[in-house]
Amino acid sequence: MASIKFWNKRNFNRRYPKDYGFIRTLYITLFLYLVVWPAGLIFYGTRIKRETSLEWGKRYIFTSNHQSYIDAPLISMVANRPVAYMAKEELFNHKSLLIQFLVVSLGSFAVNREKPEKATMKTLFDIIKHTKWSIGIFPEGQQAKENHNFDGVKGGFVSIAKMAKMDVVPIAICGFTGYSVVPFSKRITLKVGKPISYELSEEEILQRWKDFMNKEVEGE
Repeated sequence: MASIKFWNKRNFNRRYPKDYGFIRTLYITLFLYLVVWPAGLIFYGTRIKRETSLEWGKRYIFTSNHQSYIDAPLISMVANRPVAYMAKEELFNHKSLLIQFLVVSLGSFAVNREKPEKATMKTLFDIIKHTKWSIGIFPEGQQAKENHNFDGVKGGFVSIAKMAKMDVVPIAICGFTGYSVVPFSKRITLKVGKPISYELSEEEILQRWKDFMNKEVEGE
């Protein structure tokens, strides 16, 4: 049976600067402080360990390992600023109406993992050039609960960082063992690396990212 859609036939590969204006920025800010932070602390005991502070008001490419549907909200806890996530197309037609609603309302844009569309790249360009939002990317491309080796990750996110002239922030999400509805029953640690300068070579950016992720996730 086909899944129910909130959004009819709208193509979320293509989103526009108006989708990232004042109203959505305010909504994201309220959602972050009123929902994400309390839920992260109460249900997952979330701790954040930083190698350095992120510069306030600066935009970054936020990247992390990908284990669950709560990864994006967890990254937002670290970012503490609006982040537009590049999300797989399937999430916009997910069987859960809640996931559909959150993916769309929080400003994610769709990408076809097999054959990225021009519309996705146009959306990315618009966010970079015409908004104050950062970008969120999961370099693994899909949820990978068991594989903690990042040596095979490709460098697509590095090309985006170079094009956008945004430093890359690596984030290791450690300790996720399943979803929680019981307060204080889980503990997740978010390990935030130093921003990796986009001015480095693509090979150096990718290698530094892999080194950080392999070290921190394996050492969780």
